Amino acid sequence: MELEKYVLESDDEQEIFDFYSQGPKGNILKRVAYVPTSIPDVWQLVMGDYDVDKDEIDFLNVTNNNDREKVLATVGVTLYSFFSKKSDVMVYAKGSTKSRTRLYQIGINKMYEDLKKDFEIFGELDGKFKRFEKGVVYNSFIVTRK
Repeated sequence: MELEKYVLESDDEQEIFDFYSQGPKGNILKRVAYVPTSIPDVWQLVMGDYDVDKDEIDFLNVTNNNDREKVLATVGVTLYSFFSKKSDVMVYAKGSTKSRTRLYQIGINKMYEDLKKDFEIFGELDGKFKRFEKGVVYNSFIVTRK
C-alpha cells in the first residue's frame, strides 16, 4: 500500500528526523527520534511537536492537523532509515498516553502488510511481548529488522 508521506530531514546517523505537518493548524514541526535506552541494543522511538527554541519535543500536544495517516506513514519511513544504520537492534515504542499508543497501533495496522515484509513486530500485553496480531490492543511495541 502506498500511503502519502511527508519529506523528512535527518541527521547523518538516521536517529533524528524532522518534518512539517501541514494542515488547518498551519505548518507544525514534528520530530521523530530514536533514543538509546539503558538496555543494550534497545532504542526507543519518540515523537512529538518540536520546539526549536527550547530544543525539546512536546510529547503531549495534540495538533489535530487532519493529517494523522500521513504523519503515521512518515514515522513508518523513519524505521527503514533508522534500521539501515542499526540493523541488529530493537525499537521500543509506547505513546506518552494511552491514546497515543492507540495511534501507533492504528499506524501499524494500516501499514502492517508492508511492514511485516521487512520487520518482526511484537505487542506487549500483561508484561509479555507476543507476535503482533491485528485486532489485539497492546500496551507497547517492539520492532526488529528481519
